[in-house]
This record gives sequence, structure tokens and C-alpha cells, in this order.
Amino acid sequence: MNGRAVALILLGAAMMGSAGKTLGQGFAGLGSDAQGFAVPQRGSQLSFPRDHGAHPEYRIEWWYVTANLKGHDGKQYGAQWTLFRSALAPESKAGFADPQIWIGHAALTTPDHQYVAERLGRGGVGQAGVETAPFRAWIDEWTMSAVENSSSYPFANLSLKATGLDFNYALDLRANGPLVLQGENGYSVKSESGQASYYYSQPFYEVSGTIEVSGKPIAVSGNAWLDREWSSQPLASNQTGWDWFSLHLASGEKLMAFRLRDDKDGFISANWIYPDGRTTPLTNQQVRLTPLRDATVDGKQVPVSWRIEIPSKSLDIQTQPLNDQSWMATSTPYWEGPISLNGSTTGVGYLEMTGYR
Repeated sequence: MNGRAVALILLGAAMMGSAGKTLGQGFAGLGSDAQGFAVPQRGSQLSFPRDHGAHPEYRIEWWYVTANLKGHDGKQYGAQWTLFRSALAPESKAGFADPQIWIGHAALTTPDHQYVAERLGRGGVGQAGVETAPFRAWIDEWTMSAVENSSSYPFANLSLKATGLDFNYALDLRANGPLVLQGENGYSVKSESGQASYYYSQPFYEVSGTIEVSGKPIAVSGNAWLDREWSSQPLASNQTGWDWFSLHLASGEKLMAFRLRDDKDGFISANWIYPDGRTTPLTNQQVRLTPLRDATVDGKQVPVSWRIEIPSKSLDIQTQPLNDQSWMATSTPYWEGPISLNGSTTGVGYLEMTGYR
């Protein structure tokens, strides 16, 4: 989905009762009522650079980058950088009275290990936030920032930095294609009952930089994908989690696809993205997502290998993870890691899965 609303950690914390049981509905409370927050409206027009920034009137928001990397040592790697904003009230204030709470996730995936770090921050005191001119998103010393004087639009060239126990990375992202509006011009429907978010992507990044694993620096290059999404009630109350794919195909085309799991058949949506940025939205009936292989991850059975079929695009591929154990052991845990593709075409991408028990 990019339902990438795993920030929900903080949202979830805000929705806990005194007995410690979640009062919200759906995965991490994301199906609970909007409760006075703004909700996305069909037909609204996104505006840039304004919508690169924060939307405090909405309850949940994220800035999300995943990168498929190849090291000069010949090995494959994956990097994730995420900043989530979760609001306790639909407003922003100065100082500790600010109801905006921030969380950061950073990960580095190798064939043998998943390195994970998490940061928590408060709004209003400068510890975390987002600025649009020039663009900068940060939590503590982790930053995603525009490279100054590089382009007329803020997301064209970005610098990405994060550090955690036994890993760090510094990556440069350069876009060779336009921003992509997901769903209906940025209005992304998430359920049959109409829950939705605003959602756009920059899937055309080429990456270069350096990662460091256990003190060893490694030069890397590859592809990256940035997602931006915000909402106040992105799930239906019966949706228990999602399986989300962002794929870089060998042809230069891209594919975003997600399945939101519920007590019926689930809700599938996808977007076929051409090399020039044109898109073809795809519906439940046009996309088949089939789990092929489970792995035991953190004591849970998680479908780490998938078959993706889109007959109208002559696509029939299987995905394989770089590391079965790509588990994000954060406050709200989930699976996220780099994948490779084979079948009717080849490529790389990322898979995120939430709500498995």
C-alpha cells in the first residue's frame, strides 16, 4: 500500500486504553474513526512543493524511501529510511504542547542480517520535522534533504543519511523521471467501503553512495523509490494488514501493488508506471497476488515469496527476498526488505508486510 503507516506506533500508543488494549480498529488502529481530523476528498488537487511538507490536520503521514543496492564487493543490499508523523490532535503548536509525534525507522539489509534502528521524537521542539524550502526531513541526526541548487523541484536530488548499531549509510538519490500520482490523481482508495489516502511517489531514483556494515565501508549504487502518503482513516475496521510491492522492472517500467487483507477476499490495487511517468491504474480483477513460500520469522509464518500476475501486461513473475529474516523489530514490528524478480521479466524491488501473527 504503501500503507506505510506503521507509524502507528505512536498512533497506536495514543489509542491505548488504561488496561493496555488497543481501542482502535483495523491494523494498528488505522480503521478507527477519523475523530475530528481531516479526511482525503476525491477530486482534490495535490500541490507542490506544499504537499512535500507536513499536514498536521491529518492524523497519519510518512516520508518513505527504499533502495535496492549493489556493493562494489559484488553483494546485494537494501536500505530503508522512514519518517512518520502521528497526531494526537489536528493542529500544531510551539514547544512541548505540540500534539505532533514523530518516529523514524532505518534499516540496512544484507544477505545474512537485518540491521534496524528506531527513533522517537516530539514535534514543536526541533527534534524532528519537515521543511519545504529547502526541503528537509529529519529526526535527530537522521536526514533526508534536497541537494541545494540542483533542480527546480525539491525531490529531484536528495541526500539520505542514517545510523544505527553496527550500520550507517549516506546515499545520494537523483531522479531521472517525474513524480507519480497514485490512485485517482493522488487519491488512493484502500477499501470497498471507501477509506482512502493521498499518495504519490518518486520511483525513478538512481542511487550512489556508501554504506557501512560493522565498521566496513562499502561503495554502492542502485535504484530507490520514495513514497509520500497521508490520511486520518486509511483502513477499514476489518482490514488486518497489508502486502505492498514497489518494483523496478528490467524494461524501465515500475509497478506499485498492494493487497489489504480482510475477512473476505482482500482489496487489491496497483499502478503500472511507464518509463516516461505515464500510468495505468489496475484493479482487483486485473492483478493476482499469490503467496508461494512461507518462512518462520520472529515465530510467525510470513509469506516471503510471491507470484504476481497481470495478464493485460503479460506479466507473470515470482519474487524472492534477499533475506527471509527482513524483520523490522520496532515498536510495531513488520517485515520489510529487498526482493528480486524472475519469470516473464527480471528486476528488483521492495516488499512490506504487516499484521502477520
